Amino acid sequence: MEFALLGWAEADPTLRLDYRRFSYAGKFVTGGTGVAVIRGDTAERATETVDTDPESVASLPDGVDEADFADNILAAITFSPDRTDPSTLKIRYLTVRDDLRGDGQQLGPQLVAFLTSKAAAAGYDRIAIAVNNAFSYHALYKAGFTYTDRETGLAELVLDRPIGEPAVASQSGYQRGLDVFREREGLSTAETEFLAEHGDVAPPMLLSAVDDQ
Repeated sequence: MEFALLGWAEADPTLRLDYRRFSYAGKFVTGGTGVAVIRGDTAERATETVDTDPESVASLPDGVDEADFADNILAAITFSPDRTDPSTLKIRYLTVRDDLRGDGQQLGPQLVAFLTSKAAAAGYDRIAIAVNNAFSYHALYKAGFTYTDRETGLAELVLDRPIGEPAVASQSGYQRGLDVFREREGLSTAETEFLAEHGDVAPPMLLSAVDDQ
């Protein structure tokens, strides 16, 4: 797999994803946020990994067609500085190709971990995300995020992690977030089963400690 940072928010990168295969595809063409992606093993035609600095204009490597580039994307993420705290990088949207969700590759956590390393190099102190389901909540714990005990107005739980410091997750904090989801109505069968299976368990291992990553 290939990880690519297409640009920070200042570079205004955009990306066209197939709306039939990716949730939030429309959010990647509006601009105003940074974009990073994971591409699949079939993407040999890209000659280098795109990696722009905040002052640059995001572009694809010479000879790589935009549609060709997008065809091999497995996961994508948008992000920008937090509106109330510019030292925090806020993840806006994270999407994994629909046929690859839950297949054990940990694409979402891997992409978030990649972005976290880039955010550290760019001088951010913290990285945050808001999630609206237990599956995403659990996956973000694998990338070192923890529940802040805060929710947004969109019924999303806010998770974050300091950058440049070891990730520390407690069982009680992990379960508090899952309890919020357990109290909600209208859960799917898959969500209900997942929450039941994860009662009284410790947070998942960090991505670096998970086998086959």
